[in-house]
Amino acid sequence: MTKKIVLASGNKGKLLELQHSLATLDIEVLSQSEFNIPEIEETGLTFVENAILKARNVAKFSGLPALADDSGLEVDALMGAPGIYSARFAGIPSDDVRNNEKLLAELKDIPDEKRTAQFQCVLALMRHEKDPTPIICQGTWRGKILLEPRGDNGFGYDPLFFAFDANCCSAELSPTEKNKLSHRGKAVANLIQMLNGLAN
Repeated sequence: MTKKIVLASGNKGKLLELQHSLATLDIEVLSQSEFNIPEIEETGLTFVENAILKARNVAKFSGLPALADDSGLEVDALMGAPGIYSARFAGIPSDDVRNNEKLLAELKDIPDEKRTAQFQCVLALMRHEKDPTPIICQGTWRGKILLEPRGDNGFGYDPLFFAFDANCCSAELSPTEKNKLSHRGKAVANLIQMLNGLAN
């Protein structure tokens, strides 16, 4: 029997990616937009806390297991900023162009070898609202921040993120290539492994 999980996001790209990844486990991923779920304020101080907050909120209002992700960019020279504030680094409303401009401005005096950074993704799967042991999966993608944007794919900080394992900018990768290498791709692979283990 197909199991249903509700994704705590209205992002169509994330939904398609997860639907494709979890189809092999006979899991149907639904969007929170199919339910009348109010947005929750992300008051956590870590990616883990925010992912759990979002998953718990969706499990509560949908009555189904919920999956949430919280992700962002950590720049070593900025003590891990923008971190959990990545989407709203340049203020509200969030804007990719303004966020990238602010990041470049903050790093203007930092030499190339000290511009190391990583994308982080944390996934939280809660079986129900009061689940005391949510499944937590994490993925990290190492790279550095370029001096100027490159590439036409992706979103967010992708045009500034040079991925070490790909030897190119994240925005120069195809969606398929990015899904294999990225922080979210790694976290999803970790989740599939854990769900497979639970099924056996």
